[in-house]
Amino acid sequence: MTTKIAVLVSGGGTNLQALLDAQGRGEIPGGEIALVVASKPGVFALERAEKAGVEALVVARKDYPDTDAFCEALLGTLESRGIGLVVLAGFLSILNGAFIRAYENKIINIHPSLIPSFCGKGFYGLKVHEEALKRGVKVTGATVHFVNEGADEGPIILQKAVDILPGDTPESLQKRVMEQAEWKLLPQVAALFCAGRLRVEGRHVHIV
Repeated sequence: MTTKIAVLVSGGGTNLQALLDAQGRGEIPGGEIALVVASKPGVFALERAEKAGVEALVVARKDYPDTDAFCEALLGTLESRGIGLVVLAGFLSILNGAFIRAYENKIINIHPSLIPSFCGKGFYGLKVHEEALKRGVKVTGATVHFVNEGADEGPIILQKAVDILPGDTPESLQKRVMEQAEWKLLPQVAALFCAGRLRVEGRHVHIV
């Protein structure tokens, strides 16, 4: 049975594109990207979805009085379409406990560092790469993990290291981490999930 995948976005959707491209190459055989949901209107990720023939819609955080109401609407949208895997691809809205429990071990997120480095509250986008360069580390990378109620604290599924080069800027480092790690890891993990090959035991994920 094919697993229906929803990709949640808040911006340009480069990781969404990596997933769409991987699907087009037949690299997610057990899954189908069935829905793209943006947390605000007008983002380029919606155009990427429409071009690929994937249903795209907006569930805007600003349209709801609080996080709970927003998450309830989002959850209803996903459940009505039989979504089995939720991928956070640059999704900047907070998900509450009720949403996370409803999709326990079925929500994955990509973070642009080797967790536990440069993660948690306030670490997203270019800020992660700025901090890595400021600290002078030689290696960074990306992490795909299951989402729990802590910020970037869920069980780690896969990581990939990326070298930091002399003269790197936050922008050049961000681009290399995307190309060498994020765009490879996310489709790989989606394929493993849809093939039923991920087993979660406490803080650990086993690939079977």
